[in-house]
Amino acid sequence: MRRFILIALVMLSLRTAAQVSMTVQLPPTGVMQKAQLWNILLVSASTSSVLVQVTVRVTDARTNQPVLTGASRTFVLNKGAKQLQIGDVSPVTYEYLSAAADRSANGMLTAGNYIACYSVLQGVGDTWSVVGEDCLPFAVEPVSPPILNAPTNESIVEENLPQFSWLPPAPLAIFSDLNYDFTIVELRNGQSAAEAMQQNIPIYRSAHNKNLFVNYPASAVALDTAKKYAWTVIANNGNQFAAQTEIWTFKLKNVQPENTYTEEGAYVQLKRGLDAPLITCSGSLQLSYSNDAGDNTVKYEIIKLDVSKTTVQSGTLSINRGPNQLKVTLNGSFTAGQSYLFHILNGRQEYWNAKFIYNKK
Repeated sequence: MRRFILIALVMLSLRTAAQVSMTVQLPPTGVMQKAQLWNILLVSASTSSVLVQVTVRVTDARTNQPVLTGASRTFVLNKGAKQLQIGDVSPVTYEYLSAAADRSANGMLTAGNYIACYSVLQGVGDTWSVVGEDCLPFAVEPVSPPILNAPTNESIVEENLPQFSWLPPAPLAIFSDLNYDFTIVELRNGQSAAEAMQQNIPIYRSAHNKNLFVNYPASAVALDTAKKYAWTVIANNGNQFAAQTEIWTFKLKNVQPENTYTEEGAYVQLKRGLDAPLITCSGSLQLSYSNDAGDNTVKYEIIKLDVSKTTVQSGTLSINRGPNQLKVTLNGSFTAGQSYLFHILNGRQEYWNAKFIYNKK
């Protein structure tokens, strides 16, 4: 008799379990808060009320690594359809399995591609069984991609070493490690900007840049006034693609390089900004510096402007308060035609810079 009752209870449990269905209502793309994970439609065909709990597991679709799990409170599901929202399942117990996950109550999921897997558990006595499961992919993407700012599209740039700038994607809250890939390619005759970006080898590329600008380096391939160029920026969240800007084009104005000095005896003023003057020199550097910080000495470095960024010479210079004319004799470590950066660090922790191309006498 006891065995018959046990079998009957199990059959009743299975029959009831088969009478609950689930439909998850997630937007396929866009910005998403954790609360939106709980937009679920449950339908019970049971004639009596049942006790249920919903769980979710969110996994990174690219790496297959778990991001977070969540478990709702237990609640009573009556016959018919019930539209769940965060208020119906709170308090939710989360477990965060990724350092990038937002732990705040109204936190957003970071940009990326995900798979959310749901389970509906039904309780009968002390026994819980899975009565419904569903998995579906979704993507978290910015509302607005990064936007190119300067130089403007199809513009003529006067600087030989132009600065490129852009605006960040929005909202910033969905990025845990926002960085940018910047690319310039030559635009050949008959090519569209998109074709050039896909087919041509970049003449310069800066990866995982945290800034909203890139200064074209003197160590890169010199831009040609007879050519047209295309450039774009890709926003990443860590190593994962998030969004891309439009592709803009520009040309270089046919002018002589500014701030280039070749005459012996000329002293070039050091500058704090990234628009440091470009000079040529051979045996020594002759530089002007205004010592408003009142230092007695300053340290200097000369860095090779290439991939290695090697320091080829360093030392200490004695200076006076006010204007100073500095003369730095170059050692034998310099290569003809190579670009270098000279900078000093004063007592205010300010860097004052000049760029130069080394020429043999």
